[in-house]
Amino acid sequence: MTTDERYNFRATEEKWRNHWTNSKCFELPLGSEAVQGPKEPYYVLEMFPFPSGRLHMGHVRNYVIGDVIARYKRAKGFEVLHPMGWDAFGMPAENAAIENKIHPAKWTYDNIASMRAEFKQLGLAIDWSREFASCDEDYYAKEQKILLNFHEQGLLYQKESHVNWDPIDNTVLANEQVVDGKGWRSGATVERRKMTQWYLKITEFADDLLAGLDTLKDWPEKVVTMQRNWIGKSLGAYIKFPLVGRDESLEVFTTRPDTLFGASFIGVSANHPLAEELAKDNAELSAFIQDCNKTATSEEALEKAEKKGFNTGLFVTHPLEETLKLPVYVANFVLMEYGTGVVFACPAHDQRDLDFARKYDLPVHTVVRPRDAGDDFDVANEAYTGDGVIFNSRFLDGLSSEDAKEKALECLEENNLGKTATTYRLRDWGVSRQRYWGCPIPFINCESCGTVPVKETDLPVVLPDDVTFDKPGNPLDHHPTWKHTTCPKCGGKAERETDTLDTFFESSWYFQRFVSQPKDKAFEKDAVNRWLPVDQYIGGIEHAVLHLLYARFFTRALKKCGYHDVEEPFKALLTQGMVCHETYKGSDGKWIYPEEVGYKDEKPYRLSDGSAVKLGRSEKMSKSKKNVVQPQEIIDEYGVDTARLFVISDSPPERDLEWSQSGVQGVWKYLARIWRLAQSLVPLVKDTNRSKMPSDFSKEELALRRLTHKTIDQATRHLDAIALNTYISTLRAFSNEIAKVEEGVTIDKSILREALETLIVLLNPVVPHLAEELWQQLGHGTALVEATWPQADASLLVDDTVTQAIQVNGKLRGTIEIAVGLPKEEIEAQALGHENIKRFIDGQTVRKVIVIPGKVVNIVCS
Repeated sequence: MTTDERYNFRATEEKWRNHWTNSKCFELPLGSEAVQGPKEPYYVLEMFPFPSGRLHMGHVRNYVIGDVIARYKRAKGFEVLHPMGWDAFGMPAENAAIENKIHPAKWTYDNIASMRAEFKQLGLAIDWSREFASCDEDYYAKEQKILLNFHEQGLLYQKESHVNWDPIDNTVLANEQVVDGKGWRSGATVERRKMTQWYLKITEFADDLLAGLDTLKDWPEKVVTMQRNWIGKSLGAYIKFPLVGRDESLEVFTTRPDTLFGASFIGVSANHPLAEELAKDNAELSAFIQDCNKTATSEEALEKAEKKGFNTGLFVTHPLEETLKLPVYVANFVLMEYGTGVVFACPAHDQRDLDFARKYDLPVHTVVRPRDAGDDFDVANEAYTGDGVIFNSRFLDGLSSEDAKEKALECLEENNLGKTATTYRLRDWGVSRQRYWGCPIPFINCESCGTVPVKETDLPVVLPDDVTFDKPGNPLDHHPTWKHTTCPKCGGKAERETDTLDTFFESSWYFQRFVSQPKDKAFEKDAVNRWLPVDQYIGGIEHAVLHLLYARFFTRALKKCGYHDVEEPFKALLTQGMVCHETYKGSDGKWIYPEEVGYKDEKPYRLSDGSAVKLGRSEKMSKSKKNVVQPQEIIDEYGVDTARLFVISDSPPERDLEWSQSGVQGVWKYLARIWRLAQSLVPLVKDTNRSKMPSDFSKEELALRRLTHKTIDQATRHLDAIALNTYISTLRAFSNEIAKVEEGVTIDKSILREALETLIVLLNPVVPHLAEELWQQLGHGTALVEATWPQADASLLVDDTVTQAIQVNGKLRGTIEIAVGLPKEEIEAQALGHENIKRFIDGQTVRKVIVIPGKVVNIVCS
């Protein structure tokens, strides 16, 4: 079944994109969201993109995965919401303004226009009528109202604290935005500064956020674990260590009171009041504290930093051993923001403490041993951090770790030196950023009245257009007029807050604005109650803690403020894998692009001069390593459907995808075969009514019908499980079987049409342009996008016959086709009557015949 007619993908894809746009088939009328219609709502959403200017293959994979789900659910009869917008505030736009001498707004909206055109070229089933950018005045106006409501509910407050300062971006970073001690965007080494900042009280919801994780059954376990660990609920105790010679104590929080007798020293944060007091009269300590402040405030950064300490000369008394005095060190690994800013160090059972003790020649007391070790157990250079049996600990000796914790706490509480407590690793979310391109924080600072919220009637506080970037720091601070205003309370002179919001604020509620977009408020309550949580959310694993945790908090905070009744924002989460490509370096050691490389005798060389090229490992596509392939190149050469099919066909969506040119070419050849197959079959079946099938089927006809309905069943199951690569392999196998059918010789045309039509409908979610064209060629008067998903006939999913293997003395010697349910006696008779079997048992005595219906017959003879 072949034809010489080639598939004109350019004309076909443009034709159907225009049809979908003109028919507005993917749009849900704004204002109708809260109305309970006849169809069940289904909300599919990919994390909205930052408008960097160009699509990359990661974008293509992410949005095609979502589009396959959206098109499938639509065909299944759901009312599908699949919107698009832009996460448009942030430092990159501001940096681009400085580098290119262009206003951030122009840079952003120009990039949005370019990327919108590229996204539309992908043929995505998106409701573009709901599009917005987070930098739109209309969007952040609603956001400022939300912020004021948070303030009214006590969820927004100001405090002075040590923060992470990015010296390149000149802004504060949340702990979650510090990666390996560096800014998550700039890569600059982060420093510690003391500043007054705005905070959101995420810690108020710590227990609720933890409990909610147990309800997220359709989230990857890895993400749930990462959030659970980040929230970090700890059961422990506050313990007082009296300072020798002072009428005060240092209070410590610990989760390991069972190791108290292993205490070797006390570590105090460089920002603890005691350290700051001592530094006033000690220049050396003051310099040490300044050095500590060059390290970020995240636990991760401190864990990786070299452990440093300063001996204060002070001592504390051990709370359970009055004769034992412990030295007090100012230590660079102790954070003021965690616990009390003081730790008791037990080097034998904490690696960080052990490294410090070895460096400063401090004692190491082993007090916990594994259950199978004796009392001579000791640590060397690796701390023993597990539970076990307590020893070298007076009245705790012989107890298990858990029992020792209880016993130690009883003693501490009796002597008023300790109390049990629960703490969290999670800290309130600092949302102040010292930059221009962000949502203005709607507060005013007045010398008489303090910090005063802007009146709601005066919202929005709009960013000024006439800013300059010729000075370091925040352009809003430098603006000659914008920050100068009057106090809403007393009417006196005042200044606007010049900090803007962290961009994760915008991405914490945008999915609710997609649902409903009234002019006078953030969204309609009934609409959000109907559509949330998002049924399927798709994005990268790198957002496991940042965006996803903030969005979960934000949804709860909005519920507390009466905006809706929703607890969790996202019902199911898919974290798609990255698109990877080999890396290449020229003879000069610099990265080069894939299109600059050729192969001869399987060895890479540089096309420009023939020089040798060093082939590196496959890594995530990135501009820095130049191992990128522009989607437009693939689309221009092979078409959109080829790109769509390739990014989901070779790997499960949650795993990384290895890019290969041969893989793309293979997909293109497959689609060309589908086209040729259809061009051969359509003339045969176009005028055939598939509903008028023969009353009796030949063996070949029944086999094709069974295959058709088994394929429907399998494809449906795969799509429900988002096993997209398996879904594609099922369709490939189906199309290959159709291609083997002789042209209408033994197969009734109605059955052949059923098979071809089913293949087209099942392919539609992933290659919609080609599928629409073939659907139209079959004579349908309405577009395929309006068609329903086929249902498998359950009676055709069960075979009437089954292949039975026949073994002689354990070796396979033949097979027979038998009817399902055939009695064992008849199976045995057919097996013994098989011509090949008779040859193998000839001259032997059959001792035993073992029959397992539907599987095997084993004949034992000798």
